[in-house]
Amino acid sequence: MNSGNSGSFVRAALEADLVPGGKLVLEINGKAILLCNSNSRVYAVANLCSHASEKLEGGRVSNGWIACPVHGARFDLATGRAKNPPAKQPIEVFETRIVDGWIEVQA
Repeated sequence: MNSGNSGSFVRAALEADLVPGGKLVLEINGKAILLCNSNSRVYAVANLCSHASEKLEGGRVSNGWIACPVHGARFDLATGRAKNPPAKQPIEVFETRIVDGWIEVQA
């Protein structure tokens, strides 16, 4: 689920601070956002499971998905789509880009 927001990009973190397989929790424009580095790509998603409103920051990241640490629901980091139960609804995703060594998020 895309945010649908046509807002501007915001510098979020240094690219070097997000190691492969790593995660960073940020707040951008009042939204809790989780940056994830998976498959050599940077993703930004809402830091909230759509199933039980649990924080995703403690979840496992692998092969372009993140798992909720509480009930195990997995979400596609590119689209936000729920990949398995108990989650049925997607999570919000945000566009990212790398500029001059900075990760920027459109939020």
